[in-house]
Amino acid sequence: MKIALDPFMHRHLSLEELPHKVKELGFDWIEMSPRGDFLEWFKAPRVFPDRIKSFKKSLKDAEVGIASLLPMYRWASNDETERQAAVKHWKRAIEIAVEMEIDTMNSEFGRGPHPDKGSCYCCHTGSMIEACEDAWWRSMEELVPIFEREGINLHVEPHPEDWCETLQPSLDIIRTVNSKNVKFLYCAPHTFYFGDDTKEMLRECKDIIAHVHVGDTFNHKASSGLRYILNPPGTNARVHQHLNIGQGEVPWDDFFGTLAEIGFDGIMTSCVFAWEDKADESGHFMRKEIQRYVDKYFK
Repeated sequence: MKIALDPFMHRHLSLEELPHKVKELGFDWIEMSPRGDFLEWFKAPRVFPDRIKSFKKSLKDAEVGIASLLPMYRWASNDETERQAAVKHWKRAIEIAVEMEIDTMNSEFGRGPHPDKGSCYCCHTGSMIEACEDAWWRSMEELVPIFEREGINLHVEPHPEDWCETLQPSLDIIRTVNSKNVKFLYCAPHTFYFGDDTKEMLRECKDIIAHVHVGDTFNHKASSGLRYILNPPGTNARVHQHLNIGQGEVPWDDFFGTLAEIGFDGIMTSCVFAWEDKADESGHFMRKEIQRYVDKYFK
């Protein structure tokens, strides 16, 4: 198992400084999420040979590896120009993974076109969902053969606001891709969008789960209705948080216990974004707390 850190809260550090900070926090692995000087959100990678060389040297010096690259491109946009640009950026990101000897990438199903194209991210009409799913399949038809040829694994997660944001049909969609290189990422902060029974949900994805994100969240569906206060009442905003373990309502003994039960041996990423003013403290805490649960359940 690789226990990694998503260093988004440390994005102010240079690429050369980042591996040493990750090591200082107790991690040996990074899940490299979007940042302006590497894989930028929705834009072409800002990566060139000297940048790769210096980053690889820093990783080696710190004895830290990259467990996964996390690109975010509009590969599910029903605007064909946007979708083609996203696929182009994905192809370059795959090349970067190969150059850096990284064997895994992960991403989300995607949220459709840019809001300026006339459809907001939170548009969940049937026609929009269908158009985005069709676009995603066109992108996968182009990209899956490249993942397979290059020996790169792709881990996909449903995300609140995506065209697919629930456990099902995301599991069956990934199974339908029918590639040993394409697996499922279970994001604990999205637990209450997935369903209500953590044990059963993890058991259901046993055959294709390869990656988990660890972070706490509140149950926005709770009967009191006051976990979040949103205006106007009844808004369809997809709310969730990425908190330290114990600050929300994810049932952590169920989570780690069931992962051990199903034989999980993939990437486990600390994925907390709530405490930028306490980023180091959060990182130290999450590394120790994850290890405590791993030691408890993974005998």
